[in-house]
Amino acid sequence: MTEQTITRIRKFTEDRDWDQFHAPVHLAKSIVIEAAELLECFQWDDEKYDVEHVKEELADVMVYCQNLADKLGVDPDEIINKKMDQNEAKYPVEKAKGSSAKYNEL
Repeated sequence: MTEQTITRIRKFTEDRDWDQFHAPVHLAKSIVIEAAELLECFQWDDEKYDVEHVKEELADVMVYCQNLADKLGVDPDEIINKKMDQNEAKYPVEKAKGSSAKYNEL
């Protein structure tokens, strides 16, 4: 996410004085709720879905994720790259390529 987008998210929250409602637990719940709304886009048909609606729900999830990262004082790039390092170790290309098996089954 660009710094401009992150700044816009922060300003939106600040302008409305909503930080007072953004305890980590509330943000985590909101992420799950929005993720469920994202999944609902595919509820009855895996192939025919409204891409615009999917993008709106995905954006909601991402905004809440950024809010949670801010609340926890973590850098999204740092935590994502740390997790990617772990994933790359658990799923080496030579074992995982083309496979959907879990790491302990490779």
